[in-house]
Amino acid sequence: MSLNMNAKVLVTAVGGIVAQGIIKSLKLANLSDIGLVKYKIIAADMSAQAPGLYRCHDGFLLPSANSPDYIDNIVKIAREEDIDAIYVGSDEELLVIGKSKKRIERESRAKVLSSPVEVLTIGRDKWKTYLFLKQNDLPVPRSALPNDAEKFAKEFDFPIVVKPREGYGSLFFYLVHCKSEMKQAISNIQKAGWHPLLQEFLNGDNIEYTSGVTVDRFGKYVMSSVSIRKTVKNGQTYKAFIDDYRDVRRSSEEAAIKLGGIGSINIQAKLVGNKPKIFEINPRFSATCPMRSAAGINEPDIVFRNFVLGEEIRVKRYRKLVCMRYWNEVYTDFPTYEKVKSTGRVGNNSSFTLNYF
Repeated sequence: MSLNMNAKVLVTAVGGIVAQGIIKSLKLANLSDIGLVKYKIIAADMSAQAPGLYRCHDGFLLPSANSPDYIDNIVKIAREEDIDAIYVGSDEELLVIGKSKKRIERESRAKVLSSPVEVLTIGRDKWKTYLFLKQNDLPVPRSALPNDAEKFAKEFDFPIVVKPREGYGSLFFYLVHCKSEMKQAISNIQKAGWHPLLQEFLNGDNIEYTSGVTVDRFGKYVMSSVSIRKTVKNGQTYKAFIDDYRDVRRSSEEAAIKLGGIGSINIQAKLVGNKPKIFEINPRFSATCPMRSAAGINEPDIVFRNFVLGEEIRVKRYRKLVCMRYWNEVYTDFPTYEKVKSTGRVGNNSSFTLNYF
């Protein structure tokens, strides 16, 4: 396969902010005069109301990730559409697709752009993430399980963070200020079918960072890394400063390599004194990846070129930018929407966005 090519890629969960960031980045690569790859993007989601379905070259409805025929559908699309690579757009799909990576790659020509299952398992469980960071002498907020809640509260005092081990964003995130609140938060998480984790509270004065690291397909070296100082609203970055936060970036690079991750790794940290404390690792593309793409580090493009084309990539330079996020809208007509609901496929459509901001 030559280094100048047209590629066909599948992006899943296009109703969510992570997949939409991947789509934005791939479209940005298509606009580049010096881009080596031009991407034809096939979108997939379980809902006909997912906006990404209507803004790509084609779109397909999928069953939920826990459906027994979910992987069958992924393989079917990959084969029939002659897909070169698959981008996983949601946390719910990571382990499902990761565990079926060999089958997908055996039964189609598509490369699954994700880390090994062992890495996904650590990243999807915040307790395992804590143990990994602690064992590798990487700064991390102290954490505990509910069995040690009383002892943990005495040692660190309130407030304490209580959140699900398998959660993401701000879902079931609690900042508790007394024992009764702590017990209630633990109970609420357990009732939701999840497993609680207690964590040392890093106060609001600590600046929060999100770092995007890409590691080559063999896990040997860092291809790119950018750290962003962020302001969070409802679990998502909505104001961002893209600059050279060297200590945060280097700490994230070290964590990504020690983890054994490949492809895109997203690492969350807070600066305590002069030391970044890592409190979350997401072994996937990040919702902030289009910000890094705008700055010159296009992670979806970098990972594709390395995994699929075997290109050796090292990107060091990027623009320093301030990002201010806002909502936008996608419109389509009723016949198109009804067709997607009934047939499960988008095809040619007249959806549009308005550049009115």
